[in-house]
Amino acid sequence: MSALIRSQRKAAQEPQDRQAARGQQYLTFAVTAEVFGVAIVSIKEIIEYRATTEVPMMPEFMRGIINLRGRVVPVIDLAVRFGRPRGEVTRRSCIVIVEARLGAEQQDLGVLVDAVSAVAEIPDADIEPPPSFGPKLRSDFITGMGKIDEKFVILLDVSKVLSIEELSTLGDIAQERAGAEPAVPGAARG
Repeated sequence: MSALIRSQRKAAQEPQDRQAARGQQYLTFAVTAEVFGVAIVSIKEIIEYRATTEVPMMPEFMRGIINLRGRVVPVIDLAVRFGRPRGEVTRRSCIVIVEARLGAEQQDLGVLVDAVSAVAEIPDADIEPPPSFGPKLRSDFITGMGKIDEKFVILLDVSKVLSIEELSTLGDIAQERAGAEPAVPGAARG
């Protein structure tokens, strides 16, 4: 599957005028029974789920970290990031490795998804603007609604969903909350 992603990324790097005429390619995947898509140019690779190492005092959506060829890669549970309950890991669960930007720097992040569906080319004419109501997601997370075979795919804006600045802020809030909670349930706060 990794070779497929690399060849798709090369095709996606062709001149933008040719790309705009034919649409973009998206990796589609399922999270809590909904289908999402991410532009293939953001995807580095897809790996089978592997156990993560939990890091203390991280926000709930941070599943942990993995060692990917000697690099530390944080893994985000996309269901929890979207405010949904933590899903059960199955044999179809995958970690999608995505490039996120922090200023001029790039950081690899792993995104836990329930299952990867396919790489789909969605013509620009088949992409509707994000709805003002509907999905239980923040509207700034959505770039559009792609039509594939009479069904909609929620197209995500990786730079917003995986904003390193926002994830860091949420991590700080989680640490503050963890520090404010009593160590023993029912214990008085001091």
